[in-house]
Amino acid sequence: MSKYYSGKRTRNLFDPLSKAPFKLSRSKIELFINCPRCFYLDRRMGVGQPPGFPFALNSAVDKLLKKEFDIYRARQAPHPLMAACGIKAVPFAHEKLDRWRDALRGGIEYLHKETNLLLCGGIDDVWVKDNGELFIVDYKSTAKDEEVSLDADWQISYKRQMEIYQWLFRKNDFPVSSVGYFVYCNGITAKDAFDARLEFDIKIIPYEGNCSWIEPMISEMHKCLMSAQAPAYSADCDYCLYNKAIKEAGGSS
Repeated sequence: MSKYYSGKRTRNLFDPLSKAPFKLSRSKIELFINCPRCFYLDRRMGVGQPPGFPFALNSAVDKLLKKEFDIYRARQAPHPLMAACGIKAVPFAHEKLDRWRDALRGGIEYLHKETNLLLCGGIDDVWVKDNGELFIVDYKSTAKDEEVSLDADWQISYKRQMEIYQWLFRKNDFPVSSVGYFVYCNGITAKDAFDARLEFDIKIIPYEGNCSWIEPMISEMHKCLMSAQAPAYSADCDYCLYNKAIKEAGGSS
């Protein structure tokens, strides 16, 4: 039996009759946007998409960046990358920072009272200006020849991720700038040898978020969860196309 996928789940399922808040992570919001049917099967029926394997190198970069920015957080001084980009802020020191970073513990949370959905997400970092306004920060890493940007169509998910974090902090009564920052690390492959060392170019990319879509989306998610029937197969979802093809071929999916 795979230790990564257990098939049908019996816990953490949405019950339309329950009065208890139901938790939805930032990644589940993204799942709903990508495929309402897969979202419904996961959160209502307990049948989630098979998970991908973790990107260990990306996780290592995230961990090291957090350690590095924490050095400057302790000093309450800007990281040299921030200073080089003219960002007048320092890493935000807060007693709940470790919890906000821990997605498994819920990260930063907000109860949407109209739907009784508890929205949550685990952030990478927060920076603060002299006036107390916060910048939400997300770390990204890749390895490609061209310069990193946010211009690819698929990176809309990065932008939505930033906007959800901005919305969550505002709902927790923090003053949050509409501008957030991506600390984007690009592995350098144009080297003569590996020499047991991987080096990166690091670029800070500003992004101005727009959170107006989030609350309507929460209402749509709740409506989906309350339905007695799963949404139709999505023509844009590989999982839906695969399962539909199995069913049409005479399988039992």
